Amino acid sequence: DWEVQYQQDTPVAPRFDVNAPDLYIPAMAFITYVLVAGLALGTQDRFSPDLLGLQASSALAWLTLEVVAILLSLYLVTVNTDLTTIDLVAFLGYKYVGMIGGVLMGLLFGKIGYYLVLGWCCVAIFVFMIRTLRLKILAEAAAEGVPVRGARNQLRMYLTMAVAAAQPLLMYWLTFHLVR
Repeated sequence: DWEVQYQQDTPVAPRFDVNAPDLYIPAMAFITYVLVAGLALGTQDRFSPDLLGLQASSALAWLTLEVVAILLSLYLVTVNTDLTTIDLVAFLGYKYVGMIGGVLMGLLFGKIGYYLVLGWCCVAIFVFMIRTLRLKILAEAAAEGVPVRGARNQLRMYLTMAVAAAQPLLMYWLTFHLVR
């Protein structure tokens, strides 16, 4: 069951529902990603505080750009959803967990380990995003009883697929230069 539990029209707190989005894992993963990037740069004798700051600010800028693009897309497609900005940040922040695994395996096993672990994590985040966002973005249409083949629902499904497809691309873009 991938749906968030509700109690009197409000979502249940994350400590009572494993499917409720919270920012603990994404925030810790973001910080850990920056530290692991520093470790990777340090093992290659390329570390500098400026590069570490650049790593953190570029990852944060991409996350912000993603959130703004999704919110704009939801507005343009006229999707009424209970998906908040904080929920989006939480869902989009899970990609950092896979990025950490990929970079660590790249440090331990080279390019082969990096590509194997990052590939598996990319598939996992793709499936997670589709299953999670589909429930949020298509929930309004299901409540209205609109047929799945409708033009608006196809736009919603394309939006869900685009968000899910962007995650592996960003995971690769933010980590490929850290593994040699």
